[in-house]
Amino acid sequence: MNVILIAVIVLGAVGLIAALVLFFTAKKFAVKEDPRIGLVNEALPGANCGGCGFPGCGGMAAACVKAADAGSLEGLNCPVGGQPCMEKVAAILGMKVEASAPKLAVVRCNGTCENRPRLVQYDGAKTCRIANTTCMGETACAYGCLGCGDCVAACQFDAIKMNPETGLPEVDTAKCTACGACAKACPRNIIEVREMKAAKKMGVVVECMNKDKGAVAMKACKVACIGCMKCQKVCEFDAVHVENNLAYIDPEKCRLCRKCEDECPKLTIHAINMPPRKPKPAAEQPAAQKAATAEAVAPAAPAKPEAEQ
Repeated sequence: MNVILIAVIVLGAVGLIAALVLFFTAKKFAVKEDPRIGLVNEALPGANCGGCGFPGCGGMAAACVKAADAGSLEGLNCPVGGQPCMEKVAAILGMKVEASAPKLAVVRCNGTCENRPRLVQYDGAKTCRIANTTCMGETACAYGCLGCGDCVAACQFDAIKMNPETGLPEVDTAKCTACGACAKACPRNIIEVREMKAAKKMGVVVECMNKDKGAVAMKACKVACIGCMKCQKVCEFDAVHVENNLAYIDPEKCRLCRKCEDECPKLTIHAINMPPRKPKPAAEQPAAQKAATAEAVAPAAPAKPEAEQ
């Protein structure tokens, strides 16, 4: 009985000493957290998507408090909460935040089944990352969409889905928060988070990533960019540049005039969330198009009698 009692007393003393050591250690090395971080974290949407560039909303809250102490919230933006969320954060920190341009995830590939025919059948694991590392895909284009849907699986907001007819992902502009998860999941980087114009998220995009020369690109896809530079020459705002046989439109310089869209001979440039273009009048049509239209409209000449022949 005495042995058991002694064991209980010894264990109790050891536990008490350990508890005191842990208590004083926690007091000495305690890290005090700024209470503003908790308030900012509550104002954030809590999606923890990482679209802001920080590890979750907690990291974003800490970055906002640190930036507020430095005197500016410039460069910080929550893609999920948008401008209203950042205004709440700024109010908590006693700051003002400037309005930021809306952003949207854009699929820069128009290689549908019609434009980019399949040459082989891929029977491996249905993930774009594995397909990209093991083969070139089912088509002759080494730059286009692989169609396995890694971007769809990465989206937390059900804003991107695969179109079974075209075999390409399509972004729902109303649901997209521009978190960038789909862009990170794409191994070929064909999804870009771009700045758009106005609240309707309007923009003009080159839907191609093929950097091969014109003849090679055309063999792989009918609507591939051939680097003809017509879009660059017609742009009055220096927003279009052709590098490595591929055109790119700068969203900051673009003024949505859509001249590049009209000038593109391969129909590679498309406008997003903008009304369709009105057909040009006959006076503005090229000479070749006028001749073709005239031949189609002109009535056939009457046949001469056999005696006159």
